[in-house]
Amino acid sequence: MVQASFPEVILIRNQVAQYYAKNNNIGLRMSNARYACLLNSDTKIIGNSFEALVNFMDTHPDAAACGPKLLNPDMTIQSCIRGFVGLRTMILQGINAHKLFPSGKVAREYYCVDFDYSKEAIVDSIGTTAYVIRRSTWEHIGMLDEQFPLYQVDLAYNLTLKRAGLRLYYTPCAEVVHLGGQSVNKMPEKHIVQFHRALIDFNEHFNYYGSSWLSKRLVRFAVNLRCWVKLLELRVGSDKRVIKGPGAPKLEI
Repeated sequence: MVQASFPEVILIRNQVAQYYAKNNNIGLRMSNARYACLLNSDTKIIGNSFEALVNFMDTHPDAAACGPKLLNPDMTIQSCIRGFVGLRTMILQGINAHKLFPSGKVAREYYCVDFDYSKEAIVDSIGTTAYVIRRSTWEHIGMLDEQFPLYQVDLAYNLTLKRAGLRLYYTPCAEVVHLGGQSVNKMPEKHIVQFHRALIDFNEHFNYYGSSWLSKRLVRFAVNLRCWVKLLELRVGSDKRVIKGPGAPKLEI
C-alpha cells in the first residue's frame, strides 16, 4: 500500500527482524533532513503534528530533541516523562511503592506525576514513541545504542543527551495518540525477561548505580528478583500486561 500510494517515500523492507534501535538507525543514516522523527507504529497523528514539531525545533535551537504530548485512546494524557533517580527510588519502584503511595517519592521523582503537560519544559527523559532529533545531535553524540534492541533504548539515549549537556524538551504543541503495548502483550513472559535483561545491561553499560563490581552485582540480583516476581504476578494474576506503571495502556476489563 505504501509503495503504491506513496511512490516518493523510501520504503525499507527488512528480510529479518532488526528490532527498534537498528530500524530507527537505518532511517537516520538514510536521512538528508535537518530533523528525523522516530515514530512508533502504534500511534495516530492528530492534525499536522510534524509541522508543529519542526516549527518548535526551529524556534528552539538549543533543543537537541523533543517529544510531543501523548494521549491514550480515550484522549486522556498519557504519562511519558521520567526522571533519572537514585538506587533507593528505583528499589521502591521495583516493589510498586508508587501504587501504595501515589503522591510519594517514586511517583514524584521517577514517574513525574506533578508534571504539567500543558507547558513546554526541559526534561530528563521522554519516551521515543514520537521523538524528533536534530541532525547535529545524532552527528555529535551518535545514534541509538544498538546493544539495547528494544527496551531501555529511550532511557539510554536520553541519559547520553543529559551527560553531554544537551537539552531535551517536552512540548504540548503537537499531540499523538499512543495505543501502547499492542505487540509486547502478545508474548508477555518473553518481554518481561527482555525488559529486565535490558535494565541490567543499561546499569552495567552506563555505570548508572555505580561502577564497582559489588554495586553491579547487587543491582543484577535485585533486577532478577524483580523479574521473577513479575513472572509470578503474570501467572497468578488477572493483569497480563507487561508494562503497568503510569503511562501504560489501561487494563481492559
